[in-house]
Amino acid sequence: QVACVEVVEAYVERIKEVNPLINAVVKDRFEEALQEARQVDKLLSEGPGDDCLEEKFPLLGVPITVKEAFSLYGMPNTSGLVNRRNVIATSDATVVSRLKQAGAIPLGVTNCSELCMWYESSNRVYGRTNNPYDLQRIVGGSSGGEGSVLAAACSVVGVGSDIGGSIRMPAFFNGVFGHKPTTGVVPNDGQFPNAHGVRTSYLCTGPMCRYAEDLEPVLRVMAGPGVSKLKLNEKVSLEKIKFHCMDHDGGSIFVSPVDKEILQAQKKVVQHLESDLGVRVQHVAIHKMKYSFQIWSAMMSSKDSEGQEAQRFTDLLGDHGKPVWPLWELMKWLVGMSSHTLPAIALGLTEKLVNLNLSGKAKLVSMGKSLQEEMEALLGPDGVLLYPSHPTIAPKHHSPICMPFNFAYTAIFNVLGLPVTQCPLGLGSEGLPLGIQLVAASYNDHLTLAVARYLEKAFGGWVLPGEV
Repeated sequence: QVACVEVVEAYVERIKEVNPLINAVVKDRFEEALQEARQVDKLLSEGPGDDCLEEKFPLLGVPITVKEAFSLYGMPNTSGLVNRRNVIATSDATVVSRLKQAGAIPLGVTNCSELCMWYESSNRVYGRTNNPYDLQRIVGGSSGGEGSVLAAACSVVGVGSDIGGSIRMPAFFNGVFGHKPTTGVVPNDGQFPNAHGVRTSYLCTGPMCRYAEDLEPVLRVMAGPGVSKLKLNEKVSLEKIKFHCMDHDGGSIFVSPVDKEILQAQKKVVQHLESDLGVRVQHVAIHKMKYSFQIWSAMMSSKDSEGQEAQRFTDLLGDHGKPVWPLWELMKWLVGMSSHTLPAIALGLTEKLVNLNLSGKAKLVSMGKSLQEEMEALLGPDGVLLYPSHPTIAPKHHSPICMPFNFAYTAIFNVLGLPVTQCPLGLGSEGLPLGIQLVAASYNDHLTLAVARYLEKAFGGWVLPGEV
């Protein structure tokens, strides 16, 4: 009905209109995208039947954006690190290549936090990205540029990655959908920094988008041959799902209490499921969730099965150059001389502390393994857990530094390897997005995606910023 060129032009115009406010797209490829759109229109005008094209190019002509940490040919690939300022990708990351082969058209790359290890997307290369619902609020991290660009209706689909909630926090703060697949299905190749050692089991690449129905076709393309593991062809009967609900982590001293509005939104979901589907949502209290931050931290820094140490963050900060001394960088930062952000410096400092108590760390790793078994047993083949995406709605800029461990609400599911979909639930009293995490046992991604589609219909899904 609409020419691909018209679609791409509409998104290009939208980015030009709002990007000066949100600073989400850090480098565009508008000329190339329009050229690719013209080729799509040519193919459609002279090509074979529609069915054949749809099978070969399921995402033909769909405008997408890509987190800057992923290689996209000809685009920068710095991950917000100043000493990588001149790095230009000479190839595509595996998922980017698969999306392009499926016909998707990348419009550009989006901002992230420095080295993708903080939940505010701000760095010394591109500056700070703002939330389209309130420019004084954060977009989350590290796939924050993607969350912002999607919420502002500047893209159809985003490519994100997630090792502690980097897809789900931006999706939550910006009122869009984000899916962290079961570990080990979607390839992580071609992003910087990539995971090494034990962290290869925790890093996930996945889709972000405004509409729940778009998650599955994009996930199929991203997963490639591995998609069969995810049971996406199985029909889901929502009435037969065993729903569990947990309102908060049990009261960790490191994490903020859950906002009343988030709790109310979750309560409404429970009431709707029970009244509409006739199911009984079971409230559970999983004691070990209280130690989510400590478990994530210990497992992230543990050795893998071959005894290989986890890569140190300070080595990544140096990026094959001189090692970075966090204390010295802190002194430089205080006088405005450091090329690193304060959260990155702080992470470098705390990294050393984690390894001081080795026996405590071993206990936490063992607790994580037993929590994984407990979760798999609880959820089984047909269970979905409702759990807050974050304890607070999108905070103001810089405030995450005061509550640095609030990401534990998403991070715990990385080390447990479970699939999770972040689902928006409309806007709260301040006009900021609310949402919920839907968690299933390993390889049951089809369950969380089905529930996300259902909740979108019930609660309205994504809301255009400024519309309310």
